[in-house]
Parts: sequence; C-alpha cells; structure tokens
Amino acid sequence: MPTFHMITSQLTRGTAVAAFTTALLLSGCGDSSNSGAPASLPSPSAVTEEGHEHEHGHPTEGPHHGDLVELGNEEYHVEIVHGDGGEVTVYVLDSGAKKAVPIDAAEVTINLSHKGEAEQFKLAASPEAGDPAGKASRFTLKDEHLAEDLDAEGATAKLVITINGKQYTGKIEHDHDQAGHDHEHKERKAE
Repeated sequence: MPTFHMITSQLTRGTAVAAFTTALLLSGCGDSSNSGAPASLPSPSAVTEEGHEHEHGHPTEGPHHGDLVELGNEEYHVEIVHGDGGEVTVYVLDSGAKKAVPIDAAEVTINLSHKGEAEQFKLAASPEAGDPAGKASRFTLKDEHLAEDLDAEGATAKLVITINGKQYTGKIEHDHDQAGHDHEHKERKAE
C-alpha cells in the first residue's frame, strides 16, 4: 500500500511538470505582448526550422485569372483559361503559380470524361513573346466542346504534361464561384 509520503511526492512532481509545460506553451517565441490568452499552435506546415510561424498560402488563382492545377508536390502549376469562344489555353507556371515556365513540348493533353464518354484533346504549343526558341509556356486549342465540358456538371478532366523529361498528371477542377469568372453554363445539345 502506498504511503502518504509517496503520494505527496508524486503529486508534487506531477504539478511541477504541468506548471512547467503550461509556462512553455504561454511563452511563445519571445513575444512580449502576451495578453494572457494561450497562443494558438501553428500548423506543422507553417513552422520553419527556427520554430517561428510564417504564412504559407497555396495559390488559388493564376495570373490570367484561370483555374490552377497542381503538378507533383507543387513543383509546378498550370493555369487553365477558357471562355465562351471555345478557346482553351494552358499556361505552365512555377511552384508559386506566378512566373511562366517555358518547356520543351509540342503539345499537352487533356483527358476528359463526361456522361460516360471519354475523350482526349491535344493543345498545341503557342509560345509567348518572351519564351526562348523551341520552348513554350502556353498551349492552346479552339474547341467549344472541350470548353463546355470543362464546365459541365459531373465531368472529370486530367491534364498530362511532360516537363524536363518527367511526366506529370494533374486533376482539373473548375471553381464555379471564382471571382471574375462569368460563364454561361449550358448543356451541350445532343448531336
């Protein structure tokens, strides 16, 4: 049977550990403006090697106000822009989805499935003015069927692209609530 001295000793140690842990949590990173309220702990992805919190936002819109597709572990992004005229444009961007990345490819591919029908679309290289010779950061195709189906309810689409000899596949997801995006969504007529 435990003695009174053993129980008291264990309680005192437990209380000291709890007090020390609480003091560490409330001390933060040296912020002297502590209001007494416990600080929220940063997410693991927001903590640097030094333990300080920094913002790491994931881009949600490309420089051309199109939908972004992440490639790899955010190694690259592509931005997909399409409108009512049937023009579909893919821009290859860096990991921050800000700068153009010219690649050595003649085309990129969009694999699309809608209403049980699978189709493949090839978008040809259409180099921008600043792209080096033999490379392109922009790929285009004028196809009203593709542009409409990218917006269609229940459609699934994936982009297949090769960058520096490595093939990437990214799921294309259209954000219908995106600001500045004004499409008229209509069902394609049966042919």
